[in-house]
Amino acid sequence: MPENLAELLVTDGLMEAEIIRAKLDSFGIPCMLKFESVGRLLAISMNGLGKVRIMVPPDRLEEARELMAVDVDNGEESTDSDNPR
Repeated sequence: MPENLAELLVTDGLMEAEIIRAKLDSFGIPCMLKFESVGRLLAISMNGLGKVRIMVPPDRLEEARELMAVDVDNGEESTDSDNPR
């Protein structure tokens, strides 16, 4: 994988990152997970220690963003109204 990767998104833990990695992989988009080693050891997010950065090749970044915007369960794009906070 090239050294010059683009950040797709940041998750709060390794489990979520692994799910996203599997989704990207199923669509043929290579990715790399970057995290602090202590974050993996603790398996929690505290003061940013459990944060995992999902990195993809720059030429696949837009495709990966579009893929993350689609709700796989029903094939519809997610919107802010789909995820009330």
